[in-house]
Amino acid sequence: MSSATAVHTVASRALDLAGRVCPLAPPGAQAPADQIQGYVLWGVLILFVVGAVVSVGAVVAGRVFAMPHASKAGVVGIAVIAMAAIAYLVVPGIITGITGTGCIG
Repeated sequence: MSSATAVHTVASRALDLAGRVCPLAPPGAQAPADQIQGYVLWGVLILFVVGAVVSVGAVVAGRVFAMPHASKAGVVGIAVIAMAAIAYLVVPGIITGITGTGCIG
């Protein structure tokens, strides 16, 4: 066997082994990580609701008290919340598409 063939064989075995490596959480760490992720996701949803209520309130208060700047800020707030909500739904799919299962190979 020539040295080029031996190097090729070793390299292909190394790549095959690397392709079977998948990241796993340490024992007992997955449940707390899932719980923290759940808290963060619910916290973000609550912030969306609070932001929507405050923005609608700014629009209403701006109209009632004749403050056009408050109304404009409320409309901008609603637009920002809408864009953030769309990103909240789209970005995880993009990240999953890029990283896949996390396995190398």
